[in-house]
Parts: sequence; C-alpha cells; structure tokens
Amino acid sequence: MLKAIQRTLTLLLVVMGLLFLGYQAFLYSLVREKLPTGTSVAQVDVGGMSREEAAAALTEHYLSPVVLHHLEEQVELNPQDVGFNMDVETMLDQAEAARGEVPFWEGFAEYLLKQSFDSTNIQLIAGYDQAALRAQLENVASFLDKPATAPQLLLGAGASYEPGQTGYITDVEASLPAAEMALYQPEAEARQVDLVIEMQAAADLNMEVLQTQIEQVMANSGQGLLDSVFILDLQTGEELAINATNAISGLSILKIAIFVETYRVLDGPPNEYVQGLLYDTAVQSSNFAANLLLHEIAGEANTYLGAELLTESMHRLGLINTFLAIPYDANAVATRPSTYTTPANSAAELIFEPDTARQTTAEDIGTLLSMIYHCSKGGGALLAVYPGEMTPQDCQDIIDLMILNEEGNLIRFGVPESVRVSHKHGWDEVTHGDAGIVFSPGGDYVMVEYLHFPGGDFLLHDFSFPILRQFAQLTYNYFNFEEPYTENVIDRAIREATAREAAAAAAAAAAAVEAGEEGAATEEGAVGEDGTAVTPTPTATP
Repeated sequence: MLKAIQRTLTLLLVVMGLLFLGYQAFLYSLVREKLPTGTSVAQVDVGGMSREEAAAALTEHYLSPVVLHHLEEQVELNPQDVGFNMDVETMLDQAEAARGEVPFWEGFAEYLLKQSFDSTNIQLIAGYDQAALRAQLENVASFLDKPATAPQLLLGAGASYEPGQTGYITDVEASLPAAEMALYQPEAEARQVDLVIEMQAAADLNMEVLQTQIEQVMANSGQGLLDSVFILDLQTGEELAINATNAISGLSILKIAIFVETYRVLDGPPNEYVQGLLYDTAVQSSNFAANLLLHEIAGEANTYLGAELLTESMHRLGLINTFLAIPYDANAVATRPSTYTTPANSAAELIFEPDTARQTTAEDIGTLLSMIYHCSKGGGALLAVYPGEMTPQDCQDIIDLMILNEEGNLIRFGVPESVRVSHKHGWDEVTHGDAGIVFSPGGDYVMVEYLHFPGGDFLLHDFSFPILRQFAQLTYNYFNFEEPYTENVIDRAIREATAREAAAAAAAAAAAVEAGEEGAATEEGAVGEDGTAVTPTPTATP
C-alpha cells in the first residue's frame, strides 16, 4: 500500500514537473523573439528585451547628459549638442544574429536558470564631433573661468588702482579626453567629468598691461584720433611702442635735437647770450630763439645750414627718421632740400600726415632722450659717437634746461607736482604732443606721446590734452604702482590754471603799484606755435 502511494506521488511529481517545464517552454517560446539573457549592447544589459526596448534603453543611457564639474559649479552637456550619435540598428542586428545561433533547448535552459552559458557583448558603435565638444568646453570656460588679473588703473574722479587678483582657467585641451570618455560610458556615475582647472597667480604688472590701458583710453575717447606713444624704462630697457615708428610732424619737440647740437658745437659752457636763447627755446618755445641757435650750430648766420648739419648729426646717431629741412617759420629755398626721404615717410600710408619740412617718430625722439639721459650718467651713444664733443655735464645741463619748461603741461599734469619732468612740448593745428624724461620714485623713464586728428582742420586742446594727460598718469602709475598718483588730471589742470592766473594778476597789480599806474602795458607781438609771444624769425642766407 505504501509503495503504491509512493509511486502515485512520484508520478504526480513527474507529471507536475513536466507540466511546469511545458509551461515554461511555452513562456520561453513567447519571449524567444526577444534578446537572450546575458546579452549586452554597448555595456547595457538588454537580455529579455525586444529590439524596441533595447533601443530605448541604449538611448536612455547614452543620450543622458554628461555632467561637467567646474570647481563648485556643475554644467550638463547634451551629447546631441556635440554630434554624438550611435548606430543602434547595426548593434541590435549584431545582437539578434548572435541570438539566432543559440539552440532552442540551450536558450530554454538559460531562460530557466536566469543565467547565460555564453554571454553576448556587442561593442558600442558611436561617434561625435570633437570640434563641437571643444567648442562646448570653451563656452563653459568663458562663463565660469575667472582669469587672474594684473593691477589696473581706474581712471576718473578720485582715480585709484585696483590690485591684481588670483584666478583660474579651464585647460580645455587637457579636459577633452575625460569628456570624450564620458560620452562613451552608459552609467550615470561614469558620465561625470572633472574639468582640468589651472589656478593662476595674480598677473605681474607689465608693459602689455600699460598698453592695454592706454588703448582703452583711446577707445573711450570717441574722437577719431590717432595716437603715437613710445615709453622706455631707463633701468631695464623695456619698451612700449604704439605707432611709434610712423612718421610724424617734428613740431617744437624737434627742438630737443637743437639743444643737443648746440651743446655739441660749443667749446665750453654757453655764454649769457646762448644761454638766453636756450632758455627761450625750451621754456617759451620760441621759434625765433630756436633759429638763432641754428646759427650757433652752423657757425655762421645761416639758419638753413644749421638745419642741414643738425639733420646729418641725427642720422649719424641712428635717428634716420628725424630731420629739419626748413627752419621754423621759414620758407623753402631752391638751394636747400625742402624735405628728406626716410624709411618712416616711405611707408605706403602716412597715417599722421607729417609736415614735409620737419619730421621725426616717437621712437626717434624717445631714443634721443634716452641718449641724453645715459650721457648724463657717463655712458651711451652720444658720448660714443661724439667723444670729446659731448660731456656728461652737457647732457645734464640739457636735462636741467628742459625741467624749467612749465608750459605745455601734458606729461607734467599726469605726475605729482614734486616729480621732475624734463620735457619739450609741441603742437600744430592737427597734432599735439609732448616728450620728456620723468624722474619718478619708482624709476626713471622716457615718455613720448602724440595725438593726431586725421583729415581734420583743427584739433581742439579740450579734446587732446585730457587724453595725453591720462596717458602720462597711467605711465607714472605703472612705474609707481605702490604709490600711484590719483588726482583727476582735469581737476589738476583747472587748479593750476587758476593758481597761475591768480599769480599773474598779483604780479600785474604789484607792477602797476610800483609804476604808479592802474595797469601794466605790454608790447604786442607775434604768437608762436605753442602760444608763446615771439619776435620775427631771423633771416639767413640759404
């Protein structure tokens, strides 16, 4: 009896097992069209999924955003924005082809055991646009980077300096491999990218910073002017040059060359007569006195010969773009050159429309000033080219002479009143300029600055002077960063003009009292290019 029951139970179990296997076989037959267990496509498990479900799963993984980490910030990158695309159809075709090779009973066994005897791994087939990815990273960098800054002058009322700031920038090229790898990862954890960030120390103050600031002043001026600037650090020899090799009118700034040549031809210190001419030329910018100094240079009463000898001397010094063909306020004559051809004025376009009779460049004038400076220290080109003809004392006398010039306050108004400026200013209807040596606490330097109104009839001082004074203030503060000069240059000009007018009125009143008159009479005379009263230019035999 017991054995009969056992047989019955065993048979029942067998029947039930067969029924279960049959049912499972039926279920398996329903899903056999789906991808088999153990099938992965592009690292995504798609076992038991239909083709459509597998495609959706691949899309969900690979078109999800890549997260870019920029320090504390996070930015999502859409793969489609960088041209990422998968060949889903080909990958699924490969997966189905692999499925078709599995026998029914082997597939059924894998189905029952929920385990693959021979897994199928289809590699990712995808691509992207590297240029687009680079552009996306650059775009993120443009918004989130904070490059280190150099010190900057904040111009305007109560001008002050802003110190340089540390910063950080994205190394786009170094970040590209990690961003590319993330595009090819299916899991969210692997689609995280730490961008390569470089920390930057505050940038050092340098001539490029100064040039950028000068150019910004020009950009903000809105007057359509052109500038020519040459700055030379007399300690390091570092230069800043903006249109500095372009030919420009010599103006009264060319009288610096007259000072040099006058001292060169003298056998000793200037006598009282020559000293007076030097003073009038330097301080009052007298064309009359300048031409009389040309007589001294010529060794005779011949202004044109003096101009010719001066030009030859400048060329001997290497200042080949500098010449004085016609004396000041004089006319061209047939027996003398009316101009010279130079590398600077041979350019295809002369943007500064230079005077054909008197020319130079900002670089030439700046170089001449540096020669005077180094000569005063016992070295430099002047002493080398003219041994025995120039002495350090001669050059120091020239420097001291031009320090007396308190007119044409362009460079001077851009520096503190206590700072010595040895300079010569000059201007005509369309070109204004100043050139000098500044003896500042932070270091001595040469500065030459011009503004030109191209195609214009008249350049107003109200436009040009504030700009040139800002150039001077920026330059002074470059050399004296720790103790900048911050007074507004317009306020400085108004303040000094008021003081000078008051001093002139007081002097006139004192003279009137002394003479027993209500006012002091003045002799009416001609006005030179710098607004200085001058007598007629001396005539000379060409």
